[in-house]
Amino acid sequence: MEERFHQAPCGFVTMTSDGLMKSANETFLNMLNYSAQDVIEKHIESILSAANKFFFHTYFYPFIRLYGHVDEMYLSLKSGSGQDIHVLLNGRRYEQDGVELIDCVFVHMRKRIQYEQELRNIKTKLEEAYKAKDEVIAELQALHRENEQKRQELIVLNGQLERLATTDTLTGLKNRRFFQERLAASIALFAEKASPCSLCIVDADHFKRINDTLGHDAGDRVLKQLAGIMQAGSREIDTVARFGGEEFVILLPGLEEQQVKAFAEKLRSAIELAPWSECAVTVSIGTATLTESDTDNTIITKADRALYASKAGGRNRVTHAAELKD
Repeated sequence: MEERFHQAPCGFVTMTSDGLMKSANETFLNMLNYSAQDVIEKHIESILSAANKFFFHTYFYPFIRLYGHVDEMYLSLKSGSGQDIHVLLNGRRYEQDGVELIDCVFVHMRKRIQYEQELRNIKTKLEEAYKAKDEVIAELQALHRENEQKRQELIVLNGQLERLATTDTLTGLKNRRFFQERLAASIALFAEKASPCSLCIVDADHFKRINDTLGHDAGDRVLKQLAGIMQAGSREIDTVARFGGEEFVILLPGLEEQQVKAFAEKLRSAIELAPWSECAVTVSIGTATLTESDTDNTIITKADRALYASKAGGRNRVTHAAELKD
């Protein structure tokens, strides 16, 4: 097998991630008219032309680090007699015993006229760029700065997009999608560590009447003020979200039944006593506390039933799901 490897119809070189050649088969050595001592522990750039060194730095290294492989890279290698040997290079990165290595296969391109025609302009520009290396380095540095600036802009943009994807545009609260993700995480934490968690569903009383009599703009202002009161009355670890329409949800990690009832009652009172510019506003609240048998659907259903009981009981009140009869 080793004999077949050394006599393979293509050159084979293993080098470090820094370009230091560690082994080479006989085909590669014969292709370039070198002995093993001429290449082993030597840098790959020692057998590259000036233009190809630049090309190697701007194409091979970035691609092998980013993708782990490079396919059909066209290069000229310097032979032992000083001739240009045109090859196609395929490389693949791997790790062995904790050391990062790159296997490279070199195919001799004897019929290279078509390739030279396609690359002539590029090679000429690269050779000119290498001669004016100070200008090229300055340009590359400028490109790196621009790339870093664009990367930072992209990070900011991604953050803005993430906020838009998880935020209710009217109230500025988190949206239903974000709440569902946090609820799922709380249920998983409860299953793992029995960490308590409760939630409230808050619904504005007679909100349709507000829209019908005062208009939708007034209704929107009421929703925004409600959102502000709920956010101000919640802890930093709580999740306050708009569930839909005039309905809001508050996820309260760490609160047991009595604690969430006290929280909800305090919130209900703060809303009732708030200085409303449009009209008097009250809310009905349904609460529920996680149990071992709950899923994201069942805990919401329980809180929703408690909300319905608050509505049916005269509105402007708090009901916990544990108070309901099955």
